[in-house]
Amino acid sequence: MDIKTLQNLFTQYKESSLFGRYINLDHITPLLDFLSSKIDIKELGTSENNVPIHVIKIGHGPKKLLFWSQMHGNESTTTKAVFDLLNFLIDSQNILAKEILEQCTLHIVPILSPDGAKLYTRHNYNNIDLNRDAQNRTQKESIVLNNLINTIQPDFAFNLHGQRTIFSAGDTNHPATVSFLSPAGDKECSITPSRKIAMEIIAEMNTMLQKMIPNQVGRYDDGFNINCVGDTLSHQGIPTILFEAGHYPEDYDREVTREYIFYSLIAAIQYIARITIKGDKYDGYFLIPENSKCFYDIIIRDVILEGKNVDIAIQYTEKLVENNVKFVPKVVKIENLRKFYGHREIIGKKRVISSENVGNMIVPETELLKFRLNSELFSIE
Repeated sequence: MDIKTLQNLFTQYKESSLFGRYINLDHITPLLDFLSSKIDIKELGTSENNVPIHVIKIGHGPKKLLFWSQMHGNESTTTKAVFDLLNFLIDSQNILAKEILEQCTLHIVPILSPDGAKLYTRHNYNNIDLNRDAQNRTQKESIVLNNLINTIQPDFAFNLHGQRTIFSAGDTNHPATVSFLSPAGDKECSITPSRKIAMEIIAEMNTMLQKMIPNQVGRYDDGFNINCVGDTLSHQGIPTILFEAGHYPEDYDREVTREYIFYSLIAAIQYIARITIKGDKYDGYFLIPENSKCFYDIIIRDVILEGKNVDIAIQYTEKLVENNVKFVPKVVKIENLRKFYGHREIIGKKRVISSENVGNMIVPETELLKFRLNSELFSIE
């Protein structure tokens, strides 16, 4: 599919009611109510705080695809893209959508951790990371997902996540706007037949994305952890594709990234629908550079602090304040940062940064130090 056609699809089907980083069940309930008259939506079970978890089923094809988003409640970008995708799929006049639904049946869990989404946290109501609970399944959400997997026996699994702004596509100054992973299924990270299938699909998505965001696609580390859901599924021989929605320049709401996730989902599903994937074309997966941690949100370069010529790295902490995500700047490193990049860079030109000790008391730098540059206030903790 050409780029212009993809862009037109996104413009036509973008779900305008979803915006920004804070997405929870309250936001998607009206959409589920609307969709329920058109497609099959069921309550799978409840979270640890007894909040409903839903699954959406659409299509009637023999190829079974499973998707789940917001396993980590503060990773909301893919949830937005999922509803963009659903708007596309329910259009009975769209020839491509009809083709996909004739070949595929999609099962989609839009928010697996509704408690985490409400609190905007990586963990669930019991402060458990659900992506480390695949084996023990101590949490209701983990049991719900496992039961769904066992019931439908998916041919393909899509594990939809989001990643921090620190990641680059290789050791470069290109942010990893979208990253993928075919998770390992054993400690040796063996390239199994099911992994090859997932790798081939990822290579197809990367080919498309390179025409749109060249050099901004990364490959996530495939270190094996059987407690992770993706690794467990790969261990079971299910082709699994992990998505990581990352940073696009100046896109802290992840609205541009959302667009590229939508394109990637369309490319993957279309590819699955149209051919029998054997994994023969998996080599392209290894052309994608592995993610590195080369970025900070802000770097102030070449300033004098306490008599030393240094660079200052600042990273945003995301905090939920009155139902909005606020980005609070925190100094995380003070040293020579020539091997790192800032999504925003301020050139200090050896200007002196004035330190203001809190309460006029001398405190160690590791506790709390405030300084100003260009009328912006940052803090060290």
